[in-house]
Amino acid sequence: MAAKKVLISGCSGGGKSTLLTAFGALAYPIVPEPGRRIVDGEMRGNGKALPWVDLHEFARRAIDMAQADLAAADNLKGFVFFDRGLIDAAVACEFAGGASYRSLLGDTRHYAQPVFLAPPWPEIFVTDHARRHSFDDATAEYQRLTRAFSELGYDCCELPKAPVQERVAFVLNTLGIA
Repeated sequence: MAAKKVLISGCSGGGKSTLLTAFGALAYPIVPEPGRRIVDGEMRGNGKALPWVDLHEFARRAIDMAQADLAAADNLKGFVFFDRGLIDAAVACEFAGGASYRSLLGDTRHYAQPVFLAPPWPEIFVTDHARRHSFDDATAEYQRLTRAFSELGYDCCELPKAPVQERVAFVLNTLGIA
């Protein structure tokens, strides 16, 4: 079976990375969030492609990284779980004043159905060195993403606000692999 690329997207600070870590512990291939990898790299150097410095450049780099991640996943088999990805980056690029996400993505469906969305969850939202925006900003981003996924023809499946093991079971049951 070719790789089935499962996207976990949604609200920043909504528990996506924790969920992906749990899938990795179950021996599923996981692809870390492009944005976090870019921020970590930029902060180790003197980079300017940080979302709070140059959101457009940050988003362009995230698009390139997400495209490379998708291509690398073509060599895998079974379910591959992505923490954010190409669509998130394209929506951020448009928000930053760049090209529309529709023109950046074309008509290709890059991920399997459904896309899982982590909803805004204020009880677990925290800021850190790489997440400097407010909960309100994260909620607005969630709304942009939800609209984009719908417009692109993706079925969106909202993750429950529940402990990580319940979220894992929810995703696996929804995918029919539990």
